[in-house]
Amino acid sequence: MSASRTARESGLVGCEVCGMVSRLPAGDTGHLNCRRCASPLHSRRPQALQRTTALVIAGLLLYIPANVYPVMTIELLGRPDPNTIMSGVRELFASGMWEIGLLVFCASIAVPLLKLLGLSYLLVWVYRGRGKTGKASAALRERTRLYRIIETIGRWSMLDMFLLSMLVALVRFGAIASIVPGLGATSFALVVVLTMFAAASFDPRLLWDEVEESDVGSRHA
Repeated sequence: MSASRTARESGLVGCEVCGMVSRLPAGDTGHLNCRRCASPLHSRRPQALQRTTALVIAGLLLYIPANVYPVMTIELLGRPDPNTIMSGVRELFASGMWEIGLLVFCASIAVPLLKLLGLSYLLVWVYRGRGKTGKASAALRERTRLYRIIETIGRWSMLDMFLLSMLVALVRFGAIASIVPGLGATSFALVVVLTMFAAASFDPRLLWDEVEESDVGSRHA
């Protein structure tokens, strides 16, 4: 019985827009378009590692000011009271609203950091060329699941930005009180956007390329 071949070995590629499977020409010049929606077809996303690395680094750099600088300043009777994400979480816990505080902590601090660390871990794995033996297949399945989790939970990172926008819209009492977004809010919004783009630009198929090449070599040996 002949060994099974992967889609890449057979010259097949699925469109990332409509899902139609097409056959790439030998060498994959990258100029073939989908016959259904005319989107460019690639066996691997072009410059996926470089783009994801740049976005992750930018996100890590912005994560610091996002948590150091105030996300909003509450001005009550002319007295400004700046609040960072962590100070807001502490005030929620102190007020007995630990459910909301825990939600804001997970969505604003834990999730973005875990996404950045998770993507960094996957990038390091690909750059180091791990997975050259059959034993790595199970570990790579776990890393593929990690990527799916990162891609899924990213949408919840903007929860506190939604709450902040609602507060800014509602709390407008002229000279009595007002809420002004701070530099931390801008930095945090950029972190969320960058991590979303980073997760979208990463090609999880790169994790399996070493295993595929190893399997091909073993079949031809």
